Amino acid sequence: MTVDSAGGGVFWRWWTAGTASGLGSAVGAVALPLTALTVLDASAFEMGLIVAATYVAWIVIGLPAGVMVQRLPMRRTQIVADLARAVAVVSIPVAWWADRLTVAQLVVVALVTSFANVIFDVANSTFLPSIVSREQLQSRNSLTSGTHATTQLGGPSVGGLIVQVLGAVPTLLVDAVSYLASALLLRTLPERRAEAPDRWPPVRAMIREGWRFVAHHPVMGPCMWVATAANTVCGAQHALYALYLVRELHAEPGLVGLLLAADGVGTLIGAALTNRITARLGTARALIVVGFVSVAGAVVVPLGTGWLAFVAFAVGNVVFSVGVVVLSVVTRTYRQIASPPEMLSRVMATVRFVSWGAIPIGGLVAGLVAGVLGGRATLMIFVLAALCMPLILLASPIRHLRDLTDFRADELPSSPVSGGVVGAR
Repeated sequence: MTVDSAGGGVFWRWWTAGTASGLGSAVGAVALPLTALTVLDASAFEMGLIVAATYVAWIVIGLPAGVMVQRLPMRRTQIVADLARAVAVVSIPVAWWADRLTVAQLVVVALVTSFANVIFDVANSTFLPSIVSREQLQSRNSLTSGTHATTQLGGPSVGGLIVQVLGAVPTLLVDAVSYLASALLLRTLPERRAEAPDRWPPVRAMIREGWRFVAHHPVMGPCMWVATAANTVCGAQHALYALYLVRELHAEPGLVGLLLAADGVGTLIGAALTNRITARLGTARALIVVGFVSVAGAVVVPLGTGWLAFVAFAVGNVVFSVGVVVLSVVTRTYRQIASPPEMLSRVMATVRFVSWGAIPIGGLVAGLVAGVLGGRATLMIFVLAALCMPLILLASPIRHLRDLTDFRADELPSSPVSGGVVGAR
């Protein structure tokens, strides 16, 4: 693969496809839980189950996905994933119009989109370093996160208003259309795939190599566990936010969409400030600082009563998201820079297998606990998981670095599959 030299045209088409899909997904992120709550009267446990199904594929195929993406044409792989997601989401309004919609179907749709998301996301994140230069990676990752923030900011608000006008189920059609638009845009990109060797190593050996690279890496390993702690909290929040706002704070759908958009505000702020923060503090020190920032945000989210509770929810959501997005951009950029090209898809898959696999676990546990203690108390309990983020960093070699790239991997073990030094840069 080579960096795109056609005036950045490939990057911008790639970016536009992701933006279209992200905007629809942000609308769907409001419409799906409101469908479960307002149409099917889902319980706290059922809400947790839906969130768990949305991310469980990272546990099931997260590791093999890296090998699959390395071996498959990336453009066509992403297009197929988009089409699968579109068909799955469309099935919800079809079943609703036929008066056959159930919570079980929502879980199945979440499972289908979950598996498609895994393949799409690994291919998508592996594709980016092939079309931009190393020097542009952090700024492009920041742009991608900022775009995601914008869609997260506008999507829930628009989704909440559409739900209020049309209802939760018809709003899901916006999500389906976004996947089709993404597929059409990706179809205009050149096909890119890694050069295939005469004979591929065994799948298990390739998976083990990717796992060993990340787990034994003194920088990537701790960063992976920090992301896991963050995503455990995110899983709980995804499962409980709509439930907490609707059942405990009695918010209307339009207000729910507006408050959920606070996550997008925080992501946008974090993406805009990432380069400034890392330039001033260094990437390693910035991770520790934003880790504590995220903890503060998680504490604030469930505080207050009445209108103060809405203010606390929005402010806490913004603060937590600022910390998480800086962490995400910095660590993702480091992985893309420090990983050997032939290892990148497996590195991305390994990290997401562990960290994103924590999202369904967090959602399911939160749903179970909230059924007994309520949403507010459960959100406060998950502050303990957020606290693990800065503590893991402080217990790792990262605390001695100013920048993550100050680390040198000269003493890492050789790779038995690919040859050379695992982690050589």
